[in-house]
Amino acid sequence: MAQRARIAAVLGPTNTGKTHYAIERMLAYRSGVIGLPLRLLAREVYDRIVAARGPSVVALVTGEERIVPARAQYWVCTVEAMPEGMGADLVAIDEIQLCADPERGHVFTDRLLRMRGTHETLFLGSDTMRGPIAQLVPGVEFVRRERMSQLVYTGSKKISRLQPRTAIVGFSVDNVYAIAELLKRQKGGAAVVMGALSPRTRNAQVELYQNREVDYLVATDAIGMGLNLDIDHVAFSSTTKFDGRRMRPLMPNELAQIAGRAGRGMSDGTFGVTGEASPLSEDVVEAICNHSFTPLKKLQWRSAALNFASIDALEHSLEVSPDHQILSKAREADDLRALRGLASEAEVSARASSVESVRLLWDVCRVPDFRGISAAEHAGLLGVIFGHLHERGQVPDDFMARQVARIDRTDGDIDTLSKRLAYIRTWTYVAQRRGWTRDEEHWREATRAVEDRLSDALHERLTQRFVDRRTSVLLRRLKQKEALLADVNDQGEVTVEGHVVGKLEGFRFRQDKDAQGQEAKTLRQASLQALTPHFHLRADRFYNAPDTEIDFTEQGGLMWGDQAVGKLVKGDAPLKPRVIAFVDEEAGPDVASKVERRLQHFMDRKIAALFEPLLKMEADETLTGLARGFAFRLVESLGVIPRAEVADEVKSLDQDARGSLRKHGVRFGQFTIFMPLLLKPAPTRLRLVLWSLSNGLDEFPEAPPPGLVTVPNIDEVPAQHYALAGYRKAGARAIRIDMLERLADMLRSEDSRGGFEAKADMLSITGMTLEQFADLMQGLGYRAEKGERSKVKAVDAVLEPETGEQVEGEATHLPEDTPVMDVAAETPATLEPGADEAPQPADVAEPVAQLEDEGEAPVSAEPAEEMDAASNEHAVPETPEEEILPGEAPDAAVAGAETEVFYTFTWGGNRGNQQRRGGGKPRRDAQGAGGGRRDDRGDKPRSKGPKGKGGPKGKGGPKGDRGPKTFESRPPRKDKPIDPDNPFAAALMGLKGKD
Repeated sequence: MAQRARIAAVLGPTNTGKTHYAIERMLAYRSGVIGLPLRLLAREVYDRIVAARGPSVVALVTGEERIVPARAQYWVCTVEAMPEGMGADLVAIDEIQLCADPERGHVFTDRLLRMRGTHETLFLGSDTMRGPIAQLVPGVEFVRRERMSQLVYTGSKKISRLQPRTAIVGFSVDNVYAIAELLKRQKGGAAVVMGALSPRTRNAQVELYQNREVDYLVATDAIGMGLNLDIDHVAFSSTTKFDGRRMRPLMPNELAQIAGRAGRGMSDGTFGVTGEASPLSEDVVEAICNHSFTPLKKLQWRSAALNFASIDALEHSLEVSPDHQILSKAREADDLRALRGLASEAEVSARASSVESVRLLWDVCRVPDFRGISAAEHAGLLGVIFGHLHERGQVPDDFMARQVARIDRTDGDIDTLSKRLAYIRTWTYVAQRRGWTRDEEHWREATRAVEDRLSDALHERLTQRFVDRRTSVLLRRLKQKEALLADVNDQGEVTVEGHVVGKLEGFRFRQDKDAQGQEAKTLRQASLQALTPHFHLRADRFYNAPDTEIDFTEQGGLMWGDQAVGKLVKGDAPLKPRVIAFVDEEAGPDVASKVERRLQHFMDRKIAALFEPLLKMEADETLTGLARGFAFRLVESLGVIPRAEVADEVKSLDQDARGSLRKHGVRFGQFTIFMPLLLKPAPTRLRLVLWSLSNGLDEFPEAPPPGLVTVPNIDEVPAQHYALAGYRKAGARAIRIDMLERLADMLRSEDSRGGFEAKADMLSITGMTLEQFADLMQGLGYRAEKGERSKVKAVDAVLEPETGEQVEGEATHLPEDTPVMDVAAETPATLEPGADEAPQPADVAEPVAQLEDEGEAPVSAEPAEEMDAASNEHAVPETPEEEILPGEAPDAAVAGAETEVFYTFTWGGNRGNQQRRGGGKPRRDAQGAGGGRRDDRGDKPRSKGPKGKGGPKGKGGPKGDRGPKTFESRPPRKDKPIDPDNPFAAALMGLKGKD
């Protein structure tokens, strides 16, 4: 060493530029070696020197990384990996106060005592090392450097109130993860820095923070070792740590080392506590702020003079006690523990029988326990490596390939990837040892590539778990007070600054459910701020939208397309509901008012169009007296009133009053007073909503499917709901009220006292089977008596064989293959409601054809065959030898004569759900099912039969029906007179004369 070689101890608190000073001094020489406490810090310094001098002259040597160019001049190393005997011009040891560290202190102490540069040696660290260095290093020069900025204690703060550019320090992986999760929810995310991370992962995480993609950093005490970051505040989440053996409180100088990362250059910094950490005492705060700490009195030491004659000799040399009072014998380190573990194995002891083998064993024992599983398992792995090296001189390629291949996977969560990174670091270390593998360059590249892939995957997982990019971007842009760029696509997805933040449903912003707590509030604030102009544009588009784009639901909701924009509420009258618009408060009162006005216009027009007859009747000033009162009653009931509820009022109406109401489309039906036009599907749907609103229902009844003549009768549904929907309960089903009135017209021509059977037209308009029709009639108050009889197929008119003329009122037996109508048992009839006058049976074919054109289920207008329609099978008589009737097919004799089921209906008075006053004979007013209806329509009582079935007016009723007729009862047919002008007359008369 040159006589004038300088040895200097550059001491002082953090943020004094000590490391920067050492780098500048080293670059002033031809060569230099700098030892750093962490692999992360070594990589950072390496990158700085490469930027200044280029990669061809800079070497990086750590336990897991070795970059050594051929013309290397400047060596950047971890303290443990510093090469000895190089004769570099400058040697620098950073964080020299780690000489007192229980785990690694003996390595730093060894470098303090033995490492020297030929021209200059620098020891960089805390001022607490002044005393020990002065005692151990003669001729040392002390350089005191003051902090360039102030450090201020701010006390305790909640994590949610921590300022941006804050580093939160935890002392366990679980604590770091928990804090990062909380910051993601509340602040948009945080970068994570831990000593166990690879340099690649750490650099990627730091870049997130340095580029201000996130404003918070969560780290272990690794940041206290010289990492230069843009930190304004350091918050301790705990003031105790596990040192490998026990939980202990952090010393003031350790707290200061970490807190000193706050404030860089001339910028002041602050520190404090957060979470469950107790506030710091005044003495500790004063010591940290004034950089006044108790000087170190003991340094860790272990002998560097090792004896490799045998394992016992090596252990003995490692156990030598120091000969200086300031040095303290280091506790058992991991390498010594591994040596003792392997020495207990007979095979290892047998192999380590020479100086070279013992030296090799010691080199293997110095492989760090990166995995941290257990001492025994670590020793077992080292034993395998030692066996390969001792037996073959290197670790076999196939063995290395298997170990690396098991780890080379990027799937899994953060913990899984972290474990794989720890495992690959072992084999990276092995690959870095000179002579341990056959192809060192290959395995260094292979292990480095696996580590890089795992590092990238870990960075990705950390970012996914702890960073919400969209929230952090929105927060940053909000703080910069810049206009946020928002957009809404066709699906209503809202993107702000390119990040999907939620969905715009109508005029309400639905935020993603992933966000919670403070994060959700912040995200909503930023999103609505960006959406404000979109609300106005959307409101203008809605206001100008046609009514066809708007609709109401059966529960009173108001929809714009598939998006809810409001709801109906009770108004001053049933036909005047109010609307409430669904608009976010942040959209502003102008948007809310515009949406509400548009919805009110829609509903007013919809009610005016669908209830036009009702509104015209209400506004008709020509209606006076009882007619006007009845009109208002009908308006209140929205166009449908069961007749039983207003029976007295109907009786009090004279014919003129009824006529004036009929001009407005009011039909005085036998069961219901209604306006047929209001029974159509659209008015019916709206009527149920308006009635439910005016009556304050929580759940509105829904309209039946359009077009059905009958629907199931559900006991839980009130009869009033059926009436509003245009139906009347009758037995197991409810029948549409306009069809019921048509049926009543048919029943009026029947003898309800003597009994009658169902006609095909009755089954046809109801779309029911005979059994269902019987149940319906019982529901209307009739008695139904079931019977069976021999089946006779008949027609009402036959043709005269000779003349081809039709003979009225006669019946004949038909062959079995004569086509007849079959009434479907399950297919309901579908007819458009609204016809005021019930057509006679012969007129049914016309509406049937119309319904088929509209795509609804047709109702056959042909007469129904009298048979058991419910089973759709002919009954077989009990006596097979029954006489075969004339005209039957021969095979009918085998099966026997058929029987048919029929029902005889008679009026039952108060039976069923027909509400009548009095019993016995049906009334001949509007409430009766038989007789005339002079008071209903103002004309003569209707007693004639169906069109084409009876004789002259008023004479073809039920009394003219004397039962089935046969050919024997037919009156003799008169011969027609012979036309004298007929040229065949003479020949015809001649023939008759011969007879």
